Amino acid sequence: MSNATANSREVDAALCLWRFGLGARQGDIKAIADDPRDLLRSEITEHAVPVPAGPQLHSSADLMVSLIAFNKQVKAEREKTAVMAVSVDRAMAGPDSKMNMAGTAVAPTMPPAMQTDKPADAASKRPYLPQQILLAEVDARFNGTIRQPLIGFGERLAMFWANHFSVAIGKGGDVHVLAGAFEREAIRPHIFGNFEDMLLAVETHPAMLFFLDNQQSMGPNSPANKNGKRGLNENLAREIMELHTLGVDGGYNQADVTELARIITGWTVYRDENKPGPVGRFSFNANSHEPGDHAVMGITYADVGVEQGRRALRDLAHHPSTARHLAFKLVRHFVSDQPPAGLVTKIAAAYTKSHGDLAATYLAMLDAEEAWDPALKKLRPPLDFVTAMLRSSDIKPKPEQIVSVLKALGQPFWDPSGPNGFSDVTDNWGSSEGLATRIDAASLFAHQVAGGIDPRDFVADRFGPLLTRETAQAVQRAETKPQGLTIAFLSPEFQRR
Repeated sequence: MSNATANSREVDAALCLWRFGLGARQGDIKAIADDPRDLLRSEITEHAVPVPAGPQLHSSADLMVSLIAFNKQVKAEREKTAVMAVSVDRAMAGPDSKMNMAGTAVAPTMPPAMQTDKPADAASKRPYLPQQILLAEVDARFNGTIRQPLIGFGERLAMFWANHFSVAIGKGGDVHVLAGAFEREAIRPHIFGNFEDMLLAVETHPAMLFFLDNQQSMGPNSPANKNGKRGLNENLAREIMELHTLGVDGGYNQADVTELARIITGWTVYRDENKPGPVGRFSFNANSHEPGDHAVMGITYADVGVEQGRRALRDLAHHPSTARHLAFKLVRHFVSDQPPAGLVTKIAAAYTKSHGDLAATYLAMLDAEEAWDPALKKLRPPLDFVTAMLRSSDIKPKPEQIVSVLKALGQPFWDPSGPNGFSDVTDNWGSSEGLATRIDAASLFAHQVAGGIDPRDFVADRFGPLLTRETAQAVQRAETKPQGLTIAFLSPEFQRR
């Protein structure tokens, strides 16, 4: 093998790890340098997606049952506290109390030994269950799944699709407790499968139904709406078309959104504890479903209950606009903020030819030479940045710290400001304030790295042929090891992919 060929493969190895994977650990570049592109492809053909694990990572149904029980306990404790507070007030306002000018009872002065505070609100001391589950999910990823794969393309895709199908824990307790299960159940099993299956799993998952309020949507002419006081909620239908499938310029109109909203009325989550049923699971409520046939994007769907909506979603999954929209987003995420039109067309064609097979779609992207340009153009979003720091240095912070750092960096975990998720474009992360916060985060984690790591060896090993003379010299001049590692974390080679 010539030196030029060996160097080319080392560049590909570094790009595999830093552009398509989770970042390099000690020895990773050399470990895959013999045939990096084939190893990356093998993660696709072998469907290599780590499974988050932990004692608190339960199914959506079990989590919903636990949340209902938790809310009952909190309510009971608050009611008990309120009753105790009233009893104390009445005791203090006894027969010897006087009335103030406003006519309110004023308790007589009591000896110090007899004075007491009102009982503390017991509910305020109970750990908030959804946050405890969230921390367990974070721990399972940042101290688990990001460290398992050799390259980590599947884990990167899990992050990509979780952002594509965003839910936000800030919506409330239901979504807060289910966000991790949503990713585990609706996204990860389908990452290398067919997009149609992922779409159906996502849109019928309790987390998505709660997040976009579809459980509140009721057919105007449904049996359950005889009094006419309830109506359609178009949130889920609109985001299915605008964000999840066709894209904002996908050729649909408002009438299509309304018709799809009618089709998926009755798609809800079973929560009736007084009746036997699958509490916490997807449920089709025929009484809330809008009757009749409905047309979306020129196709009429017969009223066949829940299957009416499933048929509509299958057709949306295979629409040419969906192929273009997904191809554009994949290229923008992995390759360039301005996706080359030819590459998008090539990937969309692979998606269409394979009938929505995602593995074939990814392979089309990796087979394109445009994806292997060694120029590092895209700034890592905070989630990628933090992931790379933890994986490359092998530090294992507490999940509370990880959540805090991501929030400070502007990408709170599973909590975007809207259903469009977090931006994938460099300009939205490159502000002076954002970069200043990255300095703080880099310094924080650099000081947690074991003292045996030499920053000079770190950059040589982790960056390999991507290491520039400027970065090597800057690290060389560092006065301390933490300072050197901070410089490494902030270098262009680390910040960009």
